[in-house]
Amino acid sequence: MADPELVQALGYILNRSDESSIEVLAEAVIRRRRELSMFGSAVNVPDPRRLAKDMSEQINTGTGATIENLKSSVREMAVRIIKEHAPELNERQIEELSRAWIPDIEGQDQKPPRNMMISMIEQFVSYSMGTLNKRVEKGLREEMGAWPERYWNIFPPAIRLVITDYLKDRITEEEYNSKIRMALEISQ
Repeated sequence: MADPELVQALGYILNRSDESSIEVLAEAVIRRRRELSMFGSAVNVPDPRRLAKDMSEQINTGTGATIENLKSSVREMAVRIIKEHAPELNERQIEELSRAWIPDIEGQDQKPPRNMMISMIEQFVSYSMGTLNKRVEKGLREEMGAWPERYWNIFPPAIRLVITDYLKDRITEEEYNSKIRMALEISQ
């Protein structure tokens, strides 16, 4: 007979989860696999079933996590990851990165700041042309999963059009540079 908690979790994943929930679940699975490969069934590794049950009870009784607490936790985790992998960044740059990664936090703009958008465009175009540094690409994949798709979805339509024209050799590099600047101006 199947584990009822597993059946319940699978029911949630298959019937009610949205894209952001699926990404959170995928990250949790990756982390759990890493723990199991590193520690096996060691006693000091937290039991995810127990943790999930405790969290579920807290949420259901209303005494634990709220949406605001959850958003805050996700934001703190993003800042910690940025600081860990890019200690050379200053606080303003860390803030910009966290806003780009987590755009739906209340009180923050949906669009990344201009200099962040420029970096995202450069990384996306370099990746699409096969010239992005492998270490940079690996870091982006580890931190964001399907980052090219995420970046593409963040880009405003004007920027997408210019990038598409450039990647399909419809415009020269000089025309691309000029048009991408104009697209950035109208998009900000």
